[in-house]
Amino acid sequence: MGNSPIAAPARVCEFYSGGAWIEGRAVDQLNEVAGWPGMGAVAGFPDLHPGRHGPVGGAFLADRIYPQLIGPDIGCGMALYRLDLPRRKLKLDKAARRLEVLEDGTAAEEARAALAGTEAELLGPQGLGTLGGGNHFCELQVVQEVADTAPGLAPGDLCLLVHTGSRGHGAGVFTGIEDSWKAGFLPGSEAADSYAALHGAAQAWARINRALLAQAASEALRCSAELICDAPHNHLEARPDGWLHRKGAAAPDRRLAPLAGSRESLSYLMAVPEGPAEALGSVSHGAGRRYDRAAMHGRIRRVKSELEAMRQTRFGGRVICAARDLLIEEAGSAYKDAGAVLRDLEGFGLAREAASLAPLITFKTSKGGR
Repeated sequence: MGNSPIAAPARVCEFYSGGAWIEGRAVDQLNEVAGWPGMGAVAGFPDLHPGRHGPVGGAFLADRIYPQLIGPDIGCGMALYRLDLPRRKLKLDKAARRLEVLEDGTAAEEARAALAGTEAELLGPQGLGTLGGGNHFCELQVVQEVADTAPGLAPGDLCLLVHTGSRGHGAGVFTGIEDSWKAGFLPGSEAADSYAALHGAAQAWARINRALLAQAASEALRCSAELICDAPHNHLEARPDGWLHRKGAAAPDRRLAPLAGSRESLSYLMAVPEGPAEALGSVSHGAGRRYDRAAMHGRIRRVKSELEAMRQTRFGGRVICAARDLLIEEAGSAYKDAGAVLRDLEGFGLAREAASLAPLITFKTSKGGR
């Protein structure tokens, strides 16, 4: 019997500098994925950090579908909107109270109407118009500085950044196939076709979810919202040369992508040029975690004074998060410096700053629990 050929690992392109805060375990995961069957190209970005089934902050091109590289939150992304509310008319405490309406979700009749005629209709309206837990948020921001590339933004403009995905629907798709995806789904197989269809539905559902949350937030603030860009970062994309998987790596929309900071740091709107082919048409989606959730519970004392201090930001903003564990796990110190991430991206020619934005109200949950 002859020996079976051993495929060489895919080339790993690291788009981050030596000064980036990258855990060794995340780099190990990046290289491990490069050796998976059918993997053609791998790109890692400066927000890279370890994940459950592979690193977060990477893009992966393969000849087959690996659902574990997308994970359960299919279609998760960030949408940035410009509000027509003048900064001088914003009263933070009143606005914070009004944004508690985001806890309610979209009414059933409106949710069904929003899904009608779309791929997302397959999944149903349950949970539509809600954020979910983890690192999801809806944040009211103010533009600090702008560059020539900023689309219609000026310093002092108010914006809304919505970060959420397909809620329990994507998780249902993922866990329903968990025992069968270890070696990937080959193109044309029943498993690949089924996953691609369900993935498409979940991605469409997630985009509608962000739009409805923005609508609810702008109505609560008595203003209108204009979409600047909606960039997904957990999804699958069919390309002529294979299947592109993005896990925590943003696909630019209109050559733009948000880069989320933390409640203690600036966020950015990035202008994204064509860039090198090795980047797989992707950029970072945020600062990336510096410490995992479990580690944060050992770094912050669970005392009332410290918890209350975390509900205010150094920018004078508010944090609405009634879930104590979530407040700790999502503290600003849990994340890397978004400015450093952006500088790395600029250094590799992947993005340039279009605008910087400071957090004013970060809404996560107004009710206890996770």
